[in-house]
Amino acid sequence: MSEAKQKYERLKTLLKSYGSCVVAYSGGVDSVFLARVAHEVLGDRALAAIADSPSLPRRELAEALDLASKFGFPVRVIKTQEFDNDHYTANPANRCYFCKHELFEELTPLAKAENFAVIAYGENASDVGDFRPGAQAAAEFAVRAPLKEAGLTKAEIRELSAQLGLPTADKPQMACLSSRVPYGEMVTPEKLRMIERAEYVLRDLGFHDVRVRHHEMKVTSNQWQGASSNPVSGGVPATPPAARVTHFARIELAPSEIPALLANGKVATVAEELRKIGYTHVTLDLQGYRRGSANEILAKSAP
Repeated sequence: MSEAKQKYERLKTLLKSYGSCVVAYSGGVDSVFLARVAHEVLGDRALAAIADSPSLPRRELAEALDLASKFGFPVRVIKTQEFDNDHYTANPANRCYFCKHELFEELTPLAKAENFAVIAYGENASDVGDFRPGAQAAAEFAVRAPLKEAGLTKAEIRELSAQLGLPTADKPQMACLSSRVPYGEMVTPEKLRMIERAEYVLRDLGFHDVRVRHHEMKVTSNQWQGASSNPVSGGVPATPPAARVTHFARIELAPSEIPALLANGKVATVAEELRKIGYTHVTLDLQGYRRGSANEILAKSAP
């Protein structure tokens, strides 16, 4: 028996020991696999619950529900209210903590009311050592991470997903839309709708690994730019007028996909479509998509 198969059996034993569980479900590689196996082991005593909020793309929600229907495991849609939390919308480096806290705060009474013994989520063994503030929230609510506890890595989860016939086996990483906004810039539903539409433009053109990073630029008014000499402030008004905020998109694609964007006029098409969405400037990140690029600024600012 392969190592992945041994871990798979370990996962099933672990889930069986729960007796019942609610799986925090997102439609991504890990949570789909976990929900599928939990249903195999526990039947109707396993429930997948997906959080619906502006940070989840509409297509992702629809696909997650369709997939649950296809593979026969029950799923519940719950509305989460993280956008009512100023700590979340301020977008600190630990933003994910507040999101997961809201999720588990909603799942806890659900599990209690319907007699589910355990809440589980899709952290896996490959996530160990990564910057994951959501894990703190999971610990506070005693949420289990059976994939990690069984020692399953992301590669092994993809391998086993393929053997189970799950279409998510080769699905790209899909962090929430809020992860596209740099830390410290406010997260709003309006920004996330722009990001969602922009990524659809690229995905509909056939691109696979896609991120549209949403940046703000504060552009001062003509009055500020053309201010006459002011002896008090050395040529600028002592109190500048409010800046006008514009948005620019920084596109990340898998390095292997960048040539396709540069061919056959696709660059011009993408730029035009993103300008229609509201992006004043559209740029391509020449380093390409890499997991955790939003956290690069944290590493650079560390002492």
